[in-house]
Amino acid sequence: MKVLIVTTSCNLLAPGHPTGLWLDEFTIPYTALDEAGASIVVVSPKGGEVPIDPKTAPKDADREKWPAALRALGSTGRIDGVSADDFDAIFIPGGHGPMVDLVGDRDLQRLIAEFDRQGKIIAAVCHGPAALLNVRDESGRALVEGRKVTGFTDMEERLVMLHSVVPFLLQDALKERGAKFESALLPMLSHVVRDGNLITGQNPTSSPGLAEELLGALREPSRSVAAAGPR
Repeated sequence: MKVLIVTTSCNLLAPGHPTGLWLDEFTIPYTALDEAGASIVVVSPKGGEVPIDPKTAPKDADREKWPAALRALGSTGRIDGVSADDFDAIFIPGGHGPMVDLVGDRDLQRLIAEFDRQGKIIAAVCHGPAALLNVRDESGRALVEGRKVTGFTDMEERLVMLHSVVPFLLQDALKERGAKFESALLPMLSHVVRDGNLITGQNPTSSPGLAEELLGALREPSRSVAAAGPR
């Protein structure tokens, strides 16, 4: 199992609003993959050390629980030059950073489109699905069009009081691209959706469930799922 994880390089959502990677959306899936024997490569737009949202800055207990994952965040490669041919899956964790840099990253868009063309697994959690918004297939169709997805909801954005700060509301943007958006009955509950080769999680609470779904998909006897999934 070879997994590419793509994180944000952004540390500022808006003036007065520092941001970055939401730590456990990365460390929980990373640790699950690592313990399962997966080979993991972590990249970001700028490379180097990944900014972590100050709200999730690692504590001593986190450093003891997630040492390998935290080491991986200290020095990442760059997205450009990475090939989908070398991996079985791509995973994009959240934090608000992806809404600033990953949403418009052309290298990442081409990479995700190639994973999809090859029928390989594409996974994202919370605000990570922002990276899917501008991905299109060879016919120009939006990657998420007609597909079941989830992500951080408008209500959840209001609950964290950032609905007027974010550059767009993720739920609305996914629906505008034609996605069949799904969510838990109540905000902040775990919710994971799989549609073919596309796996998405709603919020930080969904990180363990997404990790489990991702590992299950990687372990399937045949991972040659339809590139576009059922639409």
